[in-house]
Amino acid sequence: MTVDLDALVANWRALDAASSPETETGAVIKANGYGLGVQPVARALARAGVRRFFVAVAEEGAAVREAVGPNVEINVFSGHMRGDTDMIGDLNLIPMLNSVDQMLRHVEALPGHPLGIQLDTGMNRLGMEPEEWMAVRETALDLSPNLIMSHLACADEPDHPMNIRQLRQFKAMTSGLGGVPLSLAATGGILLGPEYHFDVTRPGVGLFGGLPFADAEPVVRLDLPVIQIRELEAGETVGYGNTWTAPDRTVIATVAAGYADGIHRLMGPRTSLYAGDTPCPVRGRISMDLIGVDITHLTEEPQGLTLLGPQQTVDVIAENAQTIGYEVLTSLGGRMSRRYKGA
Repeated sequence: MTVDLDALVANWRALDAASSPETETGAVIKANGYGLGVQPVARALARAGVRRFFVAVAEEGAAVREAVGPNVEINVFSGHMRGDTDMIGDLNLIPMLNSVDQMLRHVEALPGHPLGIQLDTGMNRLGMEPEEWMAVRETALDLSPNLIMSHLACADEPDHPMNIRQLRQFKAMTSGLGGVPLSLAATGGILLGPEYHFDVTRPGVGLFGGLPFADAEPVVRLDLPVIQIRELEAGETVGYGNTWTAPDRTVIATVAAGYADGIHRLMGPRTSLYAGDTPCPVRGRISMDLIGVDITHLTEEPQGLTLLGPQQTVDVIAENAQTIGYEVLTSLGGRMSRRYKGA
């Protein structure tokens, strides 16, 4: 796997430019930097000017703090969970408190420690619901939160009525808060327009080359080594279950990767690997460690074939697997060696 950190930074700068001029652009780098390696990703973005990072859990925040040092803000979406107190306190992480219980836990365990608050505007996933928030709002404001945020459920569908509904709910829940910074938009929300931007935007998947940021530069290239090449006669089959039969003489390359590396079996019948710009279809089932690829039409035997790259983006692969780019990126396995270039 080759991770283009220059492309990552270019995507952040593009989404920063798409955010309102007065808005701070942070970066969501949870799930090990969307599978690409959180520490190299964090360092590249910090050098580019990111001063506010978002992660899912405190352990991820610890890895980011180790990578970028003390001069950035690291917000933890899961809030202040049991057992996280020492990590939050020692590493100066900022929990995005999701409930009254979390608020009580935080102020009792770490009085005076910075905090943020997450509001539920209709996604029903994380955050305080309107009634809960109104009951504790004044108390929460006395704690001087660093950020109050919510999350859009349908931002990748610009015309979905849920976007306007959540925007109105967020405005209603945060009216009259004075100078507390507000955040609603991740990648899709940035693209919805300035009404959604507020004080802080939180691009995530768009940084890594995924939709809904259609203009993103590709960040990930995945090259798979060829282990063996064999010739099949007409009628021979490939892989488990004999699901593909050669109609005539065929040359099959076996490459070293499979579903244990996050290359989902479901994508096989619709997916090609590439020799340069030449597509080479997958033949037979993708197995745990191996994939059969048809290279009959190539004039030279390849040393490797490309699954992800400029020829085939992460969202093409995702469509082939009937999933989304997020899942493809975060599924790419630990067995893959990662090479970083740029930034």
